[in-house]
Amino acid sequence: MDSQETTARTSLPLHRDDVFQRLGAVAAHTALVLETNNLRGGKDAEEALNSLKRLIERLRRQSVPLTSLAQWVITHDGLDLPARQGLCALAGRTLDFIEINTQTGYYDAKNLGFDGVDQARCQYVVFADADCIPCDQWLAQLLTPFTQPDAPLAVAGRTSYAPSVTGSALTAIDFMYFPSPLRHGATRNFYANNVAFRCDTFEQYRYEPLDGVYRAHCQVMGLRLQEAGVAVAYAPGAHTEHRLPDSQGEVVKLRWLRGGDSVDLTPYLVRAYMPGWLQWLGRSGPIGPLCVMIGRLGYSLRALNHQDLPPLRGLRRLGATAIVVAMSLLDTAGAVIRGLGISLGRSSAWHSEALSYHRHLD
Repeated sequence: MDSQETTARTSLPLHRDDVFQRLGAVAAHTALVLETNNLRGGKDAEEALNSLKRLIERLRRQSVPLTSLAQWVITHDGLDLPARQGLCALAGRTLDFIEINTQTGYYDAKNLGFDGVDQARCQYVVFADADCIPCDQWLAQLLTPFTQPDAPLAVAGRTSYAPSVTGSALTAIDFMYFPSPLRHGATRNFYANNVAFRCDTFEQYRYEPLDGVYRAHCQVMGLRLQEAGVAVAYAPGAHTEHRLPDSQGEVVKLRWLRGGDSVDLTPYLVRAYMPGWLQWLGRSGPIGPLCVMIGRLGYSLRALNHQDLPPLRGLRRLGATAIVVAMSLLDTAGAVIRGLGISLGRSSAWHSEALSYHRHLD
């Protein structure tokens, strides 16, 4: 099975009047939930606020005006009243703020943000992250599938890192999409920074608590949706660019944590894709996760130049390949250590501390 290379494209032209009218009707019943957990790390509150302001300025460029949305919810852990008022003025609309404590996890913040959605007004909910910069057509492309007669219950946009050698290599590792057997143009998986649901669908399948897991909850939810027969449409035109952490040390930490996540994800993958006689891999300590990482390396190498990023040629392609192999080895080390039951860096403050994402992308 190929990754993004074979996933059917579902982005649609938006120039027809009837499409604009239907899109406007969907937007008028949509809530945007923006979590800010990834602005916590490394900087003070003022720097986090400045990063959020830069994002809102970018979001104001959306082809679907944010003022047309029914609701906009921002989760935060300490914005004071003047800061909140300033953000409302910058956005040009009322914003609903949900305060969370510093120990609230990334996916818990998503769930709490959804709890603040007024479902009497909102039929759809869009989830975005404060460390991602969407293209100007992002919201329009993400909502367009909901305007179709055979509208899906969920839509996943496309997330990538910057179109550099390093960004392309890490995109091939972290943001692969696999075609779903449930529907043409659907994906088996999605990422919580760029996805939309019908509200009643998210209410039913919201993120489950997974102790000690860093960022695998959305992958588990994708498997649960597939098992329930709920197809997630893939809209590659709904593109958002994820920042890399601010320092090289944090990039290494991210790789280690993502590798460790493969241990917790392995039982779900084995149950979803492996025949009965291989189910033991889900309880095999480091063996199952090691197999997952080897398989992922193959998919990542094949995904290079097939992810809607500028193609890499010659030495640039060779460099990206080397980065994929090196980062995959680091991830695998995290997976093996975790699979052996060694919890270095995962039950400590080192695991719970947020990484810092304050790079300027302009």
